Amino acid sequence: MLHYVLKRIGGAILVLVVVALIAFVLFRFVGDPINQMVGQDVSVADRERLRQMLGLDDSIVVQLARFLWNALHFDFGVSYQFKEKVTTLVAARFPATFELSLAASIFAIVVGIPVGAYTGIRPKALMSRAFMALSLIGVSLPTFLIGILLIYVFAVRLQWLPSYGRGETVQIGFWRTGFLTKSGLAALVMPSITLGLFQLTLIARLVRAEMLEVMRADFIRFARARGLSERAVNFRHALKNTLVPVVTIIGLQIGSIVAFSIITETVFQWPGMGLLFITSVQNADIPVMAAYLMMVAIIFVTINLTVDLLYLAIDPRIRLGSAQA
Repeated sequence: MLHYVLKRIGGAILVLVVVALIAFVLFRFVGDPINQMVGQDVSVADRERLRQMLGLDDSIVVQLARFLWNALHFDFGVSYQFKEKVTTLVAARFPATFELSLAASIFAIVVGIPVGAYTGIRPKALMSRAFMALSLIGVSLPTFLIGILLIYVFAVRLQWLPSYGRGETVQIGFWRTGFLTKSGLAALVMPSITLGLFQLTLIARLVRAEMLEVMRADFIRFARARGLSERAVNFRHALKNTLVPVVTIIGLQIGSIVAFSIITETVFQWPGMGLLFITSVQNADIPVMAAYLMMVAIIFVTINLTVDLLYLAIDPRIRLGSAQA
């Protein structure tokens, strides 16, 4: 088991190093940040002086080494646009993205798993057919269109929910949260539904497919032959055996919720990391873009590592295989 864990941790570290290299290479071609930082009336000498201060005149090898060393210490320098430390900007924006992603993930999991289990247990029921038909909306419609439709219905026509912003927030230590205010919770409803709807449909369809497969297995027939109740057969035996692939997809989808919250945050003007990233791309703010990419990579790697470790608790065959290895 220790060998299995160490192998996964080593793979996670390798992935982070590769992502750091990719980030450094890609963002060299975004554009010249000096043009975004100064006006056209700035002299060439002042431009070169600023370039030297930022270390942009160093060789590629020196810049790469400095970038990797600083990234190892979570130091991504100063934002070219905001003139603040990138870590400060990330710390200020991350709570908004985290709370939005958490709400969207809970919405997708809490609704997706029961819907998938129900439609898998009773695939021919009218409610199951209705659920599957509605799930096509979450799969086929783009995220920005879902957000715009929700804004039109619930903010413009019905005027039940705010159409943009995070609402009123409360500062608790270093964390600014909107979970403790009425306007903050109201502002969270539409963005979280928009962000989590696609993941909900994927989870529901996966659980349904796995349930249909498991319900035809021999051990389910044996459980019924033993006289177990339908509740015990469906949830203690059938649903439990669908968890390994479902946990994998849920882990990846939670990571993608954080990574792809950019569109949702842009539509709802949610003051999180996604909106900060869009602004940074428009202004060639390389330090912020690099920090965002590394943050997303760390989240993905951490989630995948957690999922791999959950396998050991869910599936005894993996524990046995790791012990034999």
